[in-house]
Amino acid sequence: MKFGVVVFPGSNCDVDVYYMVRDVLKCDVEYIWHKEWKLQRFDAVIIPGGFSYGDYLRPGAIARLSPVMKAVRDFADEGKLVLGICNGFQVLTEAEMLPGAFCRNTHLQFRCSYTYLKVENRNLPFTREAQPGSLLQMPVANGDGNYYVNEAQLEEMNEKGQVVFRYVNELGEVLPQANPSGALENIAGVCNERGNVLGMMPHPERASDTLFGSEDGLVVFESMMNYLAAGKG
Repeated sequence: MKFGVVVFPGSNCDVDVYYMVRDVLKCDVEYIWHKEWKLQRFDAVIIPGGFSYGDYLRPGAIARLSPVMKAVRDFADEGKLVLGICNGFQVLTEAEMLPGAFCRNTHLQFRCSYTYLKVENRNLPFTREAQPGSLLQMPVANGDGNYYVNEAQLEEMNEKGQVVFRYVNELGEVLPQANPSGALENIAGVCNERGNVLGMMPHPERASDTLFGSEDGLVVFESMMNYLAAGKG
């Protein structure tokens, strides 16, 4: 199997993701420059965090116009796996591949800290290895992580299992104090209706090695790897 990591001008987590896939998962991986438009050689594509195009206008607004995003959309339409992390999540919402939008954090601060996550949907290619009731510890690093979606969309997303991760405290409680950005209903990650596109604000690649203080992020990548190895991708 082969992973691709999209690189925009301003990306700064592409190397982290590349390291995790190559040196931790031991999978084949290749960088995808933002001008590329052929992705047939990949089994999964990851859009990493960073500040694509300097976050001008708003995060992800310019990146969505890059040639590679049409290719990513076509890739997802074929049922292939697409994961957007932090800024990658913002890019996917701007490209209308995921519902919702992002605002400035309610406290108007850039927050970089560890958070606890509750897995709300374990029936996805990205979460199939998560244990029932388990909490995942991963860091966030953003100033525009305040996820928003209108009331009707939120109700539909909850019904269809599209809310994948929520911020919780160490006891697994969904409380305002556990929410680092003010995101609606403590939402930390969502998927499309088909379940093959996931966006999440926390950084699983920064929690994928004992050197980083947590290996909980491996659940996301190992789930993808095992899903593909089973020939389901």
